[in-house]
Amino acid sequence: MLIKDAIGEALETIRTQKLKSFFSLIGVLIGVTFLIAVVSVVQGMNVYMEDQFANRLVGLNTFQLRRMPNFTDATEEQWREWTRRPRINYVEASAVEDRMETSAIYSRWCSQNLDVSWDGKIARGVDIWTTDPAIFAIKNIAIEDGRIFTPQEARAGLPVVVIGWDLTDKLFKGVDPVGKSLTMQGLPYRIVGAAAKQGTLFGISLDKFAVVPFDSPVHRYACSLGFMDELHVQTPSVTEMKAALEETRETMRIQRRLRPGQEDNFAMQTAEGALEGWTRISAILMTALPALVSISLVVGGIVIMNIMLMAVAERTREIGIRKAMGAKRKDILAQFIVESATLSTVGAAFGIAAGIGLAFLVRATTPLPAAIAPWSVGLGVILGIVVGMTAGVYPARRASRLDPIEALRHE
Repeated sequence: MLIKDAIGEALETIRTQKLKSFFSLIGVLIGVTFLIAVVSVVQGMNVYMEDQFANRLVGLNTFQLRRMPNFTDATEEQWREWTRRPRINYVEASAVEDRMETSAIYSRWCSQNLDVSWDGKIARGVDIWTTDPAIFAIKNIAIEDGRIFTPQEARAGLPVVVIGWDLTDKLFKGVDPVGKSLTMQGLPYRIVGAAAKQGTLFGISLDKFAVVPFDSPVHRYACSLGFMDELHVQTPSVTEMKAALEETRETMRIQRRLRPGQEDNFAMQTAEGALEGWTRISAILMTALPALVSISLVVGGIVIMNIMLMAVAERTREIGIRKAMGAKRKDILAQFIVESATLSTVGAAFGIAAGIGLAFLVRATTPLPAAIAPWSVGLGVILGIVVGMTAGVYPARRASRLDPIEALRHE
């Protein structure tokens, strides 16, 4: 029997015996579905975390000099130790800038959630950034209307503000906000620019903010005088960022008179550092995935093997006739292995379709992204073929060893 005939017979069996075929395929289908769906979500999350989470919250080729790490799963004891550290002060920030030999741009930063109002409308809990003009380049914030505040306005501490898209939509819908004056904490600020929409991160808006000069009046509500939450440093490349990190560490240790062997009492947060928690979770998922998929595939293989054993019993007389007409053992062996592999591969194909559909459903109905990895689709097909061939070996060997005379007598 030709391979294409064996495949055709297997497909015909699936068509005519739908219920039995469904139970024979379900194990492989579930295993491959799980493989495609999990890999797609993890792959999508990897891209999302790198492009959106880390680069938007930290910045490309950027690090933040802070009192303590911003994204961490520290123990309570470690957290208490960090809170006792001194905050970054103006003198230290100036020393970092003055001593830095690597090309970089800098932005001081403090933030505080405050209510913002205009013309009787109030936006509550807006994230107010008191910072320097370089922050717009560091965080890649595009301006849709107006402009950013100038270095001169920043040095003078003028009450000017650039608002995020959420404020534009909530307070100034249908009105050009540029030139208007809004109020935060009772202080009037003139709007000089409106940022373009950035979207959401895990369903949380990235547009509910307002950016004001670091030394402007509202700074006293965001930071103690003489201190800052963070100093943002951005370099042109990853290589230069690594050099800048070492220069900053050296400067800060000198400023804080730390002796050799003493731990740093400050933190430098990079995008890579912000991703450490997710990287560990991703590694655990990808490590556990083969074991979870294998369970389904083993169950699916056992079911297919039993179905094929039933097929051998049902087709004993057919096997006897084929042997009597000159079919060799290898022909019978190949026929049942191909049929078993075809059944399993069809299950894998349905699993791939279900996995892709599930991944798209997750992406459409939740904040979680999903990106189909082509290698996982190829792996699903290979697993289907391998499981089917493996499960079909024992039934095929039994069929090939049947005595043709006894097989012909079988009713």
